[in-house]
Amino acid sequence: MIDIDPNSTGLPGVEALKLIVGAVMTFGLILSALGIIISAVVWGIGANSSNPSLSGKGKIGVLICCGAAVLCGGAVTLINFFWDVGQSI
Repeated sequence: MIDIDPNSTGLPGVEALKLIVGAVMTFGLILSALGIIISAVVWGIGANSSNPSLSGKGKIGVLICCGAAVLCGGAVTLINFFWDVGQSI
């Protein structure tokens, strides 16, 4: 039987890679917040100008940006969950 676990000391640069991933997650969350703001403005303009196409695109943009924020914020939890599922196979 082989028992292999991930370790953070096996390769150089793992700590730097963790910092980079954290920075990219922060960047993604900031862009998601900006996207929600822009999409909400587009949604409002479309609703107030009786433009259903623009209003619909704003709604879709809000939903997409919310989904992106959920994925950015929950990436580590999702990876850990699926790691645990994989370990139980």
